[in-house]
Amino acid sequence: MKTHQPKLKTQLFSCGFFGHCTRSVLSPTASHSPSLPSLPSASDQPPPHSRRPQLLDSESSSSSASQSFTQWRFPLPHSPIFTQHPSIPDPPSTFSIPPPPSISAATLKEILHLAELQLCSASDSDRLAALQLLERSLVPDPSLDPDCTPELMRGIIANLNTKTGSKPSTKILLALCLAESNRHIAVEAGAVGAVIESLPEMEDPAAERALASLELMCTVPEGAAEVRAHALSVPAMVMMMGRMAARGKESAISVLGVIFDNGVSPEAESAVTAPPEEVARAVVLALQGDSSARGRRKGARLLKALEEQQEGSSTAGVDPATVVGRS
Repeated sequence: MKTHQPKLKTQLFSCGFFGHCTRSVLSPTASHSPSLPSLPSASDQPPPHSRRPQLLDSESSSSSASQSFTQWRFPLPHSPIFTQHPSIPDPPSTFSIPPPPSISAATLKEILHLAELQLCSASDSDRLAALQLLERSLVPDPSLDPDCTPELMRGIIANLNTKTGSKPSTKILLALCLAESNRHIAVEAGAVGAVIESLPEMEDPAAERALASLELMCTVPEGAAEVRAHALSVPAMVMMMGRMAARGKESAISVLGVIFDNGVSPEAESAVTAPPEEVARAVVLALQGDSSARGRRKGARLLKALEEQQEGSSTAGVDPATVVGRS
């Protein structure tokens, strides 16, 4: 008749018991199992009201450990059960990242000149290196006010519709358009048409930045005029409203608001290829999805302008006031 060894349940006890188990040798050939420490009697236990703080501390410790658990590796499968590991401190919840070193005006001027020369190169690697240099220099510090030349702007715009250059060039264009002086240079260099025509081929993050740049260029008179005169402005913005998330959708609505604000001018009337009622339906559908509160307000103003464009007739039966209240 076989003699069964007593089973030892692996439970988490106090630190003293944990250390006792690690010092004990658990061998199947041992004549007796190591004695377990006796549980304290009822008279030795503290009263219930004194045990509550310990429970709260345990709950707080478990919650803290669960939050940082996924940041550490699981133990290896062959690790022994009773192995003491050194205590690993929890990672800090926030990391203080020092700001990038500021670039002097002279250094920035040299960087812009070098990038301008590289963008004129016939080598794809040189042009990509120039875009990466501008991205590292301009994007981290929006407070910079670079003096962009038309030649440099044309070199950036030329890479909007390339596979490798679309991502960095949209970042650089947006960083440059934060300065009003560069918006005039961008419009003169043909950025409005280049952005509108490149939008369908861009990935969503790049398209969102390009739409934000176009919205900024619409704040200068010549930029607004270029948008109104381009034949693809309305179809491109309608398409972007249905495709983009909240921020890109808001920029597209803003551009449409520039086109239809106070009616379409006679010189731009021939360029508007979509009837106002169709644009209104697209705006309503876009606002029913993911949109910000500011985007809904802009959409309501656009619907009102489209309604006035229809000489007081209702635009698809939509009340602009109801759009503002939608989430």
